[in-house]
Amino acid sequence: MRYGYARVSTKGQARDGNSLEAQEKLLKENGAEKIFADSFTGVKADRPQLNLLLGVLHEGDTLMCCKLDRIARSLSGGSQLINNLINRGIKVHILNIGILDNTPSSKLIRNIFFAFAEFERDLIIERTQEGKEIAKQASDYREGRPRKYSKKQIYHALQLLKNHSYKQVEELTGISKSTLIRAKNKKSRIKAS
Repeated sequence: MRYGYARVSTKGQARDGNSLEAQEKLLKENGAEKIFADSFTGVKADRPQLNLLLGVLHEGDTLMCCKLDRIARSLSGGSQLINNLINRGIKVHILNIGILDNTPSSKLIRNIFFAFAEFERDLIIERTQEGKEIAKQASDYREGRPRKYSKKQIYHALQLLKNHSYKQVEELTGISKSTLIRAKNKKSRIKAS
């Protein structure tokens, strides 16, 4: 049987032509009978759909993938996975490379591609860290998610709590009870200091 595997790690990849839909279309056009798809980082070997796929593959089956970096983003992990599949008698067909086997030239090609995938991932991490360092220099920098409610909205909701229940305030403001409790506790800690 011919199985396909597709993976994205970010929603942004949909704009780059790497969307799950684009990968699945290409896999079907190349004969994939059943496709497994993950929205998961390629660095982790423990991906739900990949794990399911690896469990159903048998000798004589073919695993198809659009690009090698969709299977793995590290040289060691990717090489080990491909070697294990080939040793189990499973054909590995990477659409932009061809069918991989255990010949020295095939090993060289996949190791080069995996090395580039790992290099690219390391560059992404490096750029992200540099961006964070630049952002931290701004006076209004705050780590984590942006606040959903302004200080004024929280203050208003806390004032409403003096005469209303949490449920009533939640209905009036849309601010959840747990957010109100955290804000109230924070206010109490500040007063205690």
